[in-house]
Amino acid sequence: MGNATETATSEELLATILSSLQDDKAEDVVQIDLHGKTAFGDYMVICSGRSTRQVASISEKLAQRVKEAYGRPVRIEGKDAGDWVLIDTGDVIVHVFRPEVRDFYQLEKMWQPMQPASAASN
Repeated sequence: MGNATETATSEELLATILSSLQDDKAEDVVQIDLHGKTAFGDYMVICSGRSTRQVASISEKLAQRVKEAYGRPVRIEGKDAGDWVLIDTGDVIVHVFRPEVRDFYQLEKMWQPMQPASAASN
């Protein structure tokens, strides 16, 4: 017998994640649709926290909310440093950065559509 928590769609999971990030005052939240681009997830969410403490707090609360709502395991990498935390919820990958670290890596630029060569050379 299927459990509702096990059959949540990636869109439902995304909505829960975005709500959690909003509740914890994450800044500059960007969501990227990965359908057809990669096999490791359906969505990527990138956001910022103002300090290492806020980045760690946003990440901990997000992982706890996803576990409670969907009963699925959540992997967290980088929480101890608090500069860049990756939260892997299965269908949605979440990156929480300190602003300076986010600016340095510019992760969302890697996933934006390529500009035509003629537009890029102008």
